[in-house]
Amino acid sequence: MAIKPTTAIKEHDIQNAILELLAVHPKVAWAHRMNSGAFKVGPRFIKCGFTGCPDIMGQLKDGRFLAIEVKKPGGKLTKEQNEFITMVNMNKGFGIIATDAAQVAEALK
Repeated sequence: MAIKPTTAIKEHDIQNAILELLAVHPKVAWAHRMNSGAFKVGPRFIKCGFTGCPDIMGQLKDGRFLAIEVKKPGGKLTKEQNEFITMVNMNKGFGIIATDAAQVAEALK
């Protein structure tokens, strides 16, 4: 029986690498991970974020809104996520869909 490799890239690891880049990038004022979805507390469900909320939000030093949707390679983008990133870019913000930190670094040049 063949053993499957356990080194699959996790979206969380990509997010962390991007956040590390943003923390020291000279064009970035601030950036934070946004939690979205729902979780149960006792008998109640608590919703975080909003539909289409990007994984990372922040601000560039020139004042533009920063929105980054992180996907692992082959990950699927929802209609709402695509619409949000499109809206950010249409309104002079900086929105990107990224599968690694290098893509973000290149886009910030």
